[in-house]
Amino acid sequence: MATTASSPFKKIQIQRDDTTFDAYVVGKEDAPGIVVIQEWWGVDYEIKNHAVKISELGTGFKALIPDLYRGKVGLDVAEAQHLMDGLDWQGAVKDIAASVNWLKANGSKKVGVTGFCMGGALSIASSVLVPEVDAVVAFYGVPSSQLADPVQAKAPVQAHFGDLDNFVGFSDVTAAKALEEKLKASGVPYEVHIYPGNAHAFMNRSAEGIQRRKNMGMPDEDETAVQLAWSRFQTWMTRYLSS
Repeated sequence: MATTASSPFKKIQIQRDDTTFDAYVVGKEDAPGIVVIQEWWGVDYEIKNHAVKISELGTGFKALIPDLYRGKVGLDVAEAQHLMDGLDWQGAVKDIAASVNWLKANGSKKVGVTGFCMGGALSIASSVLVPEVDAVVAFYGVPSSQLADPVQAKAPVQAHFGDLDNFVGFSDVTAAKALEEKLKASGVPYEVHIYPGNAHAFMNRSAEGIQRRKNMGMPDEDETAVQLAWSRFQTWMTRYLSS
């Protein structure tokens, strides 16, 4: 359970049904909890960067990353696509529910869920399928209608998209607008923000993440949009997770 000098994370195991998975926790013990869901790459440096950032926002949050891929990480687009295609999405939602409940059993009175890309879609799904979730912030991802219909969202949802995102039906502007209509119909508090001039995964600002996006044909860099999105994230989670 010890944290090493090189990593601020505490590694834990969480049990659900007949499976156990690793999770990584960072932040103040008794702070509101936020489950942070990976991109299609897996639990890599970028999602860990996001979790550390989240733990330090405002008065602090306790961030937990569940390892949905059970230790596997995609190093290129083909591997990441293969891992995401092989994901048991219903099982992933159960992992998220177990993570939320772990945080609530370990000092967090309220717990939100956030995620990026694949994790954004799963975050929105959790607002529909996991009753214990108190708030959601999703970055560029919408769940398939087979997994979850946002019309049935039960927790407040804030969502962020780039207007140059070309993942059609998943995180492009059309998908964002369709999500907005469904959230409107759900009756939960919601916000959908679209950032001009930004492509998919625009929140990834590490040197490695910027290079990886360039390799995928996404050269945009917009630090102002990133800071605005984090500010909106902090406001939303603070509003709904303050006990």
